[in-house]
Amino acid sequence: MSNYDLNPKVDKYLMRESKWKNEIETLRMIILECGLTEELKWGKPCYTFQNSNVVILQEFKEYCAMMFFKGALLKDPQGILVKPGENSHAARQIRFTHVKQLQDLELTIKKYIQEAVEVEKAGLQVEVKKVSEYTMPKELLDKFEEIPKLKEAFESLTPGRQKAYILYFSKAKQSKTRQSRIEKYIPHILNGKGLND
Repeated sequence: MSNYDLNPKVDKYLMRESKWKNEIETLRMIILECGLTEELKWGKPCYTFQNSNVVILQEFKEYCAMMFFKGALLKDPQGILVKPGENSHAARQIRFTHVKQLQDLELTIKKYIQEAVEVEKAGLQVEVKKVSEYTMPKELLDKFEEIPKLKEAFESLTPGRQKAYILYFSKAKQSKTRQSRIEKYIPHILNGKGLND
């Protein structure tokens, strides 16, 4: 262990009680053998190459995962990368439920990490869908006509915040539900806040 530059913040993170403690500790050693820098970001062990995020460890109820920030750019010959959510563009996870999986996949994990480092070295970026490519819910467009300041405030939000609202409003199957969601978030939008702010 002493061969690696262990981050004390991650040591502290690993001291807490966790269902996935053994898996996270095993992943940590595999990742550190690939020469990445260990940090604690967003309250989770995160591994970087020349200050660029490469992979982060995540714990969920049903599994733990290592998420590649630009996983969409990896070749994935093993077919083990999973989109964390239906609207994920760049991120991809490898999910685990026990240490044996990690041991069986150790060489593959290292190959994927090396490929992710090459992606960073090459300066590659994932093409993200632009806000203009999303279909605005009719109910939101109607509100923009009714309250021009709302449209102005919405357009001044960051693209990520705009997308989050569009996806959240659009997800409702019924127009009535879309309308009530929009009504609820009008004050947020007018105050320049995102869906989760």
